[in-house]
Amino acid sequence: MTKIISVNAGSSSLKFQLFEMPEETVLTSGLVERIGFEDAVFTIKVNGEKVSKTLPILDHEKAVSLLLEALVEHKIVTSLDEIKGVGHRAVHGGEAFASSTVVTEEVVSIFEGLSELAPLHNPAGLVGYRAFRKNLPKAGHVFVFDTAFHQTMQPSTYMYALPMEYYRNYKIRKYGFHGTSHMYVSRRCAELMNRDPKELKIVTCHLGNGASITAVDGGVSVNTSMGFTPLAGIMMGTRSGDIDPAVVTYLMRKTGMDADEVENVLNKKSGMLGVSELSSDARDIEAGVNAGNEQAILTQKLYINRVINTVGGYIAQMGGVDAIVFTGGIGENDSKIRLGIANALNGAFGVKIDADKNQVRGEETLLSTPDSRVALWLIPTNEELMIARDAYRLLDFS
Repeated sequence: MTKIISVNAGSSSLKFQLFEMPEETVLTSGLVERIGFEDAVFTIKVNGEKVSKTLPILDHEKAVSLLLEALVEHKIVTSLDEIKGVGHRAVHGGEAFASSTVVTEEVVSIFEGLSELAPLHNPAGLVGYRAFRKNLPKAGHVFVFDTAFHQTMQPSTYMYALPMEYYRNYKIRKYGFHGTSHMYVSRRCAELMNRDPKELKIVTCHLGNGASITAVDGGVSVNTSMGFTPLAGIMMGTRSGDIDPAVVTYLMRKTGMDADEVENVLNKKSGMLGVSELSSDARDIEAGVNAGNEQAILTQKLYINRVINTVGGYIAQMGGVDAIVFTGGIGENDSKIRLGIANALNGAFGVKIDADKNQVRGEETLLSTPDSRVALWLIPTNEELMIARDAYRLLDFS
């Protein structure tokens, strides 16, 4: 038995899960929030109960030290030497990484060079990696890239209709994100259907505050909705998704905003929040719908419309579909959104949802009726498990 810790480091947060592998038993999980502040919050699960405390945690190294000390203090491990591997979520691997990779100095150098493509995420991932490497010098480390699963897309899918020099010089193309989630739920869907993934055409809908949809044909990603950045695709909590690119320059001329200010609007003030003028949270939108708020109703309809346009296009690209999977915070918990999407797809694709089964939240469930032409699944995502699996698979524990 081997202990592997899965890590997701953000600019001011650190999520983790400790696994016993290969059994895939979760020994504990936790979260450090507000890193860099005097009132940071550290939460760890001990014997199934959450234990939290507020204290100054001014950098990631302190956060890592704190969580590792807690593992020993709460007797989750007797010694930190028991942790043999660390799997790190790495957001942007560019074209350099088509799969998860054991971390070496060369890998770190290449990954660091890609920070311009993900300035909020890659530097945070490196800070987390270096903190764990310092505190667990005997452990092996693996980078698991959000973009890797989508490296199977063909040039006719990932290229933009821009001058080729921009691709050659700046690597401007569609990369896609949430790859670890899309990989997990598509493979889990095949398991639940007792089918070989190579035989299936699946559309996976990772719907949350950040959202993306992926066409998985024969077990590999052939298209995905996010693009050069996570701003592209369907509308999200605060992100606009796809818009006419001329809107950017038009707004700059009309309002006097510079490029950074417009980008901030598209990333942080648009999507559900921008249209509803209520909230970026789908639960608040649903409450608005129930109260008869016209903008909330428009927001929900717009969201469903963007999803079905993308799903329908992917079904056409694959030449059919065997299953559609809902995952992510909205996909796993918002029955009305799922119902609206399924009903909108029914006429063209024969997607029939069981209204009673659809009342479920966050549990693996076959949502479609027996006579549906397409299997409709709710499958909670588990990116941390995928990270642990890849770390266990790639590291040498002999």
